[in-house]
Amino acid sequence: MIIAFDFDGTLVDSYSVIEKAFRRALKKHFPWLPFKGVLAKILTKIELYFERPKFGKHTGKIKQPRFFKTKFARTWFEERAKLSKPIDDSKELLKKLKEEGHIVISFSAEDFLDGMKEYRLKIGGFYELFDDVIIFGREMTLCEAFQLVRERYGNEIFVWIDDKPWRFIGRGDENTEYVWYYFPPTAKYVTKEILDQIPHLHVIQDLWSIFDVIERIKSERS
Repeated sequence: MIIAFDFDGTLVDSYSVIEKAFRRALKKHFPWLPFKGVLAKILTKIELYFERPKFGKHTGKIKQPRFFKTKFARTWFEERAKLSKPIDDSKELLKKLKEEGHIVISFSAEDFLDGMKEYRLKIGGFYELFDDVIIFGREMTLCEAFQLVRERYGNEIFVWIDDKPWRFIGRGDENTEYVWYYFPPTAKYVTKEILDQIPHLHVIQDLWSIFDVIERIKSERS
């Protein structure tokens, strides 16, 4: 099987560190600025706003906002990368899946800063654990990214794991299995209406439960 993982909110917790990363970036670039803690909270709320379902669907290619071309934005991303922590011993999980013969790929959206997702995968020690890294949102749409998977790996069962299930809607094919990883910061935006639109849906709250999902898929498709 092809086991495809989103990154933020699936393999790493990069959400609980957003505010701290903003504080560090503000301290570096604007040491003279008062109320940096308050400003960091405001910036965090703005950032989290873009995690809602109406954003990040990647039906088209997203242009880089001007704000994210600044040195401040780059510092924030770099600090966020340093502070992010793996979820559920996810690195060992990836190794175990590969040991069992699965093709394990990173399948996630580009950050607002060009090249930053690849940078964060490398800084976090994840990049080399994947058989392939596919990043959509800037050079290619999500649908184009899925088509690339099919061109490279054929029609093998594609198990897609993401904390944002709205990305699944209208994507994939009959050989796609969708796994929603329940991650509290983004789960609050998930509704029954969203989930009802997703076929072959599996829900997990522990990444290691993916092995149970794999066995279930084998059983159902045998």
